[in-house]
Amino acid sequence: MSLVTEEKILKYFDVTKKALKKAKNSKEKIDVSNARSKIIEMVENYLSDAEHFYNKKDFVNAFAALNYAHGWLDCGASLGIFDVHDSALFTVN
Repeated sequence: MSLVTEEKILKYFDVTKKALKKAKNSKEKIDVSNARSKIIEMVENYLSDAEHFYNKKDFVNAFAALNYAHGWLDCGASLGIFDVHDSALFTVN
């Protein structure tokens, strides 16, 4: 697959909006004892998925998985779980 179809975009809009609504309506749960390792695990999993899709020439899903991986990294950086100061790689200063 080399194109992002309207159907795929609409699916991801729907999933993301539902997830955002659920997150907004949830209570705050703070337990950062293993947050760093959990984030790194998720990034490694999404990176592996991206490589799998890339090798199958499924560039759309490879790109999506890479964006998920980087989103996890940015989240960790924004929350201060990672002490990084590189605005070229993260959404932090």
